[in-house]
Amino acid sequence: VALLFTSQIRLVNGKDRCSGRVEIYYSGQWGTVCDDSWDIKDAEVVCRQLDCGVTNQVRSSGQYGPGSGTIWLDDVACTGSERHLTECPHRGFGIHNCHHSEDAGVVCPAAEVRLVDGKGRCSGRVEIYHSGQWGTVCDDDWDMNDAAVVCGQLGCGSAVGAPLGAHFGQGSEPTWLDNVNCSGSESYLSECSHRSFGVEDCNHGEDAGVFCLSELIRLLIVACGMLSHYSLMIRLVNGSDLCSGRLEVYQTGYWRTVCNDVWDLNDAPVVCRQLGCGRADIAPERTYFGQGSGPIWQDDVGCSGSVCSITQCPHTGGGTHDCNHSNDAGVICSVTSQIRLVNGKDRCSGRVEIYYSGQWGTVCDDSWDIKDAEVVCRQLDCGVTNQVRSSGQYGPGSGTIWLDDVACTGSERHLTECPHRGFGIHNCHHSEDAGVVCPAAEVRLVDGKGRCSGRVEIYHSGQWGTVCDDDWDMNDAAVVCGQLGCGSARTYFGQGSGPIWQDDVGCSGSVCSITQCPHTGGGTHDCNHSNDAGVICSGKTGSW
Repeated sequence: VALLFTSQIRLVNGKDRCSGRVEIYYSGQWGTVCDDSWDIKDAEVVCRQLDCGVTNQVRSSGQYGPGSGTIWLDDVACTGSERHLTECPHRGFGIHNCHHSEDAGVVCPAAEVRLVDGKGRCSGRVEIYHSGQWGTVCDDDWDMNDAAVVCGQLGCGSAVGAPLGAHFGQGSEPTWLDNVNCSGSESYLSECSHRSFGVEDCNHGEDAGVFCLSELIRLLIVACGMLSHYSLMIRLVNGSDLCSGRLEVYQTGYWRTVCNDVWDLNDAPVVCRQLGCGRADIAPERTYFGQGSGPIWQDDVGCSGSVCSITQCPHTGGGTHDCNHSNDAGVICSVTSQIRLVNGKDRCSGRVEIYYSGQWGTVCDDSWDIKDAEVVCRQLDCGVTNQVRSSGQYGPGSGTIWLDDVACTGSERHLTECPHRGFGIHNCHHSEDAGVVCPAAEVRLVDGKGRCSGRVEIYHSGQWGTVCDDDWDMNDAAVVCGQLGCGSARTYFGQGSGPIWQDDVGCSGSVCSITQCPHTGGGTHDCNHSNDAGVICSGKTGSW
């Protein structure tokens, strides 16, 4: 795990995580790299460090915009064999004769493929970048060999699914590839056999998708001794969308089914909540979604309905069961419960989007008020809000505007239960997209690599503050990661500033919010910022 600290690097202002301005984290802050002597060998080290393949493109002279803060490196002179950019010869940290107009950039080959409309960057509809435009891939002949190449190209580990039929919703024109036929050994999808770019006989109901299992997540979990959290990865298979299907749990390298003995509507809500799919409508009996294959994970699962994860429910344990695959359990979560907040600082703030008729769309802010926002926050398990956002404050969305003139009483369980003009009926533009800030946005991880690692900070009395690491342990970290929709571990991310809001935090690990854990409360503590607590989470382990 110590290697994480030498590898803190990111690409900013590009079209995805594998292109952009080069920034490194040093001495507690992000800074840029000067393009003096910047060449292909330097770029190769950056791309390899980020698991983005081997590049043949560099960018210099601030082509991704000027950065800010310190210029950390100048006259970088890599041989191309280094594991991390900071191992390359340079003038010394902070020593340079540059301006931010000279910030170096990189385009790595993984920028030529992306996964869209999944949960996280390692699942979704496959799209490739060609002739200046993103387009889709047709699912004719699409299989696990093709998915394996995509996952490898994106640095997402192994492929665990290659769904067909626009499983992640329909893309838009063009469709760039059809009849893709990879052997599985190729480094890039474009190297696989196909009909040639733009030659196809498909529609977007045939868009190909991929589920990957990130090797980085697996290694972090093993390194942190958190194998129990590894089993939290679940999915629903063979349903009409991500929120219905046969239940499968990923454990020790296999997707495993669950026996439906005593399976009922106490168990199913836990699955729906864990996947961010809201309430459970049905817990269907006996292979409603077809028989699975491979091992059977558990039998006699008996949830109370209030736990946060299926693995916290009583069960036979250790793979013990008296079932076969004719007993595989399934779940149907309410399609109306598919909702998300986009472009905010975490999953509990942002532009309101709902999933309907196979695609994500927005909500118009006409008549949007605090009662509507309360329903959204409660539906997402994000608490009760007193803040709404309107007039596109989180940026304009795209696609269909699904709801207009929403008029909730505040007691509804799901936004689509509120009165509205009807799905797709509106007189709005995306500049009027509604937004929400929910109180679970009161925890964040700062100065780590992405939103799932960093120094723990909570929002209280109008101000962000830190958490003291007295008594801080893996139980506390597990609650933070669960609250943010991530995973678990502890490390040091530099000193914060402002108030220290909590000390002597003592979570059991089973609660759903850090504010539910015992602590000194009200800013009472005996710490300074050298004691600030941090977390590395394993990623969105339960979200597919």
